[in-house]
Formats: sequence, structure tokens, C-alpha cells
Amino acid sequence: MSTKIDRRDDVNPEEGERKYGDVSFADTTNNKYPIDTPEHIRAAWSYIHHKDNASTYDSDELELIKSRIRRAADQHHIEIKNE
Repeated sequence: MSTKIDRRDDVNPEEGERKYGDVSFADTTNNKYPIDTPEHIRAAWSYIHHKDNASTYDSDELELIKSRIRRAADQHHIEIKNE
């Protein structure tokens, strides 16, 4: 599994920080998919499973993002459905 997510040309990382503040993101390079609250974790899990969102990442990057969301869910005692 990859340990790095590539910078996307279609995303401005500052947008994520401006919108959500200094929070944890599942995609730490592009500041996508905030995972700081139960609501954000559930939303991140839902959005990363949308075909148009998932298709912007290669398989290793996608698995890394999903693993970060799963870890955040475990830390917040949130049950999320596996794919």
C-alpha cells in the first residue's frame, strides 16, 4: 500500500483548510475528506465510495484514504459499513 497521495491538479488544498479549519483529513495532500467529527467521518466514507470521487485516485491511494477513515471511525467508536 502506498504511503503517499499525489497532489491533484483539480484540487486546491487551501480550500479544505479554509472550509474546515485545521482538522485531520483522510487525503492529507489535497486536504480532502475531513475525519475530525463523527459526521465528517460518515460523510468521508460515503463520498470516497462515489465512483467519480474514487476514480481520481489510484488503487493504493484509495486504500490509504479508506484505511485512514476506518481508523478515525474506530477512534470515534463509529460503525461504518465495509464496501
